[in-house]
Amino acid sequence: MFRWRNNTNHDQENDSLQHESKINELKATIGPLSGRSLQYCTDACFRRYLDARNWNVDKAKKMLEETIKWRSAYKPEEICWHEVAVEGETGKIYRANFHDRQGRTVLILRPGMQNTKSIDNQMRHLTYLIENAVLNLPDGQEQMAWLIDFTGLSINNTPPIKSARDTVNILQNHYPERLAVAFLYNPPRIFEAFWKIVKYFLDAKTFQKVKFVYPKDNDSVDLMRSYFDDENLPTELGGRATLKYDHEEFSRSMIEDDEKAASFWGFDKKLQQAVNGHHGADGVPKPIDSASPVC
Repeated sequence: MFRWRNNTNHDQENDSLQHESKINELKATIGPLSGRSLQYCTDACFRRYLDARNWNVDKAKKMLEETIKWRSAYKPEEICWHEVAVEGETGKIYRANFHDRQGRTVLILRPGMQNTKSIDNQMRHLTYLIENAVLNLPDGQEQMAWLIDFTGLSINNTPPIKSARDTVNILQNHYPERLAVAFLYNPPRIFEAFWKIVKYFLDAKTFQKVKFVYPKDNDSVDLMRSYFDDENLPTELGGRATLKYDHEEFSRSMIEDDEKAASFWGFDKKLQQAVNGHHGADGVPKPIDSASPVC
């Protein structure tokens, strides 16, 4: 028994040393970075990209370089709430006011509450909320959990395949290992055909994180409850809490978080100028053109 434990500890130490070596190798192959790319590429970031590519340095390098290029062009950290607020009016995606049992940030997605047509704007809204979820992660936690509520979903408002493909692309390729688990609660039968297509967009790691939950399937319900406290889960998702999305209240919270993000990324003054010029903290901001200057 003692020898087995020693061997186990030895193997763990070897794995840790090998991982550190891979991180250093990836850093070297990426080369010198500056500005926000340097700020983005922490050791934890390198580790996530390596983990997503099974610690293959060449594959992780390609993936990370594509993200750096994407972030440089798309500038996800510069998206502000007033740009995407109209997308959030129905609460189709929002950050929950609770965490899972591991302290992860929780995003609630309600595809049946879709209120707009532009997929580009919808992806910008999603990206904003992923960035916001990461911003609100507690110390020591790198991942978020998704709860998908299908209430109100019908054949008339089922998301187009392009929307699903773009969502998967953003999450898998530019936020690798940020998702811990995604619970799909009681999806309707019309979702089956949609899922048969969408699942082929998922890589093996992401696919394993998708969990279907059905109220009459005790095993799936127990699995979800192992992640969440019943007192926090909304009744629509089998819990005891009352789910009520208040757009004005959520908007005020997002405006405060925009200031936190601006401070983190270093564009505080630009944000303050926009806040003074576009809206006050007491009201719901109006959306502006996505090409407008940051915040």
